[in-house]
Amino acid sequence: MTNVVALRPNERVRQDVEPIAAIYRNLGTSSAEGVVTRALGELALTMSGLATQVRSHQMGDLTQQLRRLGRMAENLGMVSLASVSGDLSVCLEREDPTSFAAVWARLLRIAERSLACETEALDQTLV
Repeated sequence: MTNVVALRPNERVRQDVEPIAAIYRNLGTSSAEGVVTRALGELALTMSGLATQVRSHQMGDLTQQLRRLGRMAENLGMVSLASVSGDLSVCLEREDPTSFAAVWARLLRIAERSLACETEALDQTLV
């Protein structure tokens, strides 16, 4: 008899609030909201583009796109997302498809949770 267990990874997302706080301090609330909202939208579009590339196995400039994602994540204080994007670049450099698949799945989970956390935090500042 074989038992199959469905694993549901639940990783803690690390974030640094200082980068966004600095944007708000420097630009004021109304300008900062626009800047942060645009940055989050751009980050989401970048993730979508990466997903399209991975699904179609177009790995040509994936490392460059992952670096871009990492910089964007750092600028928004998304520590986990920046770190995992770097880990995925290492998997590409090592040409290890098994580790790439595992870390790619992790990147998707972290991106989803990071974007949800940032959106919730932004919504709270609007109240």
